[in-house]
Amino acid sequence: MQLFFQEDISGNSFDLGAEESRHLLRVLRKSVGDLVHFTNGKGVLFFCKIEALHEKKARLIIQSQETRPFEDHYIHLAIAPTKNQDRMEWMVEKITEIGFHELSFLNTENTEKNYMKLDRLEKKIISACKQSLKLWKPKLNGVRHYSDVIRDPTFSTFQKFIGYVEQENQHHLIDQANKKASYLVLIGPEGDFSPSEIQQALAHDFKACSLGKSRLRTETAGLVAVNTLNLINR
Repeated sequence: MQLFFQEDISGNSFDLGAEESRHLLRVLRKSVGDLVHFTNGKGVLFFCKIEALHEKKARLIIQSQETRPFEDHYIHLAIAPTKNQDRMEWMVEKITEIGFHELSFLNTENTEKNYMKLDRLEKKIISACKQSLKLWKPKLNGVRHYSDVIRDPTFSTFQKFIGYVEQENQHHLIDQANKKASYLVLIGPEGDFSPSEIQQALAHDFKACSLGKSRLRTETAGLVAVNTLNLINR
């Protein structure tokens, strides 16, 4: 199945812009009357027929639709952005394929970059959703100050974890996380969280967690955390 994305699907029909229309016509060699699958990123799969197809505009008629239920767990990754955005884009693509639900970026004491090009990351998420046939598009947030995140009452019912590099930190995430839960996992920058930041998190009911014996790059740690929680909920 090939999956296409259109966020604003309503009524019995909808139009595509030039980019997606050209992709249908020139790359996939679709024709009028062909059936295609679309999602709005909100758990709905639409079965559509191509009514009109030109390079600059295509018109789709919805034949039927089905809604997939939301998952019984929720993964929110909060990570310090790397200086090189390409590394974050790589991570976003891969964790979308694996499966996560929300992403925030942390401005910590050692954060190398306090802004991200969210439009580029959004495109990576949509592309990865289409590739991996995901009907629920993850939520993407901007950069937030570290202290605001750890104090946010939104996460009062979440299992909260902070991953950092320390010899005494031997409690692996896979041994601490419960199945079918909501999770918030903090991943620090290349210079790691500062000692005061770690203590702040622990004081706000975060649990220290290890992601293995190896010292991981920031984006690799984010990927491992998301994959670990998916394994728990497989």
